[in-house]
Amino acid sequence: MPSKTNVAGQNMIDGVLVTPLNRIPHPKGDILHALKASEFGFFGIGEIYFSSILKNERKGWKKHSKMILNLVVPVGSIRFVIFDDRPDSLSRGEFFELTVNKENYCRLTVPSGVWFAFEGEGMELNLLLNIANIEHDPNEVQNMELNEIDYDW
Repeated sequence: MPSKTNVAGQNMIDGVLVTPLNRIPHPKGDILHALKASEFGFFGIGEIYFSSILKNERKGWKKHSKMILNLVVPVGSIRFVIFDDRPDSLSRGEFFELTVNKENYCRLTVPSGVWFAFEGEGMELNLLLNIANIEHDPNEVQNMELNEIDYDW
């Protein structure tokens, strides 16, 4: 299995973006930025949805042929894993792993054509926000069981 990468970006997957986000403290409740139309990584909005995941549960593998994901974790902690099997990619065969939470508040942009999965790490609610560039279309997504890609969870 190829080596995992860290948040510093060694062996970054081609097309994946990690964008630090502002979390503005406020005594009555923080303000959490997610995505602005003027930012690099904005590819339009087709739909926006939330997904929750319990601690130690995993969802994935999924690969979209058209959809670009912009993933933010406003609550809890989620570890994302991306695997690149695109034939012509410079990062073919590589994995990228990133945990997004209050301490590492950022947006993870996942390009189409790569596999991704994620795992809940927070004790209570782990909430993912996806700002997708197109509406969900079951004809443009592939699913695979977690054991079908050799990754050590």
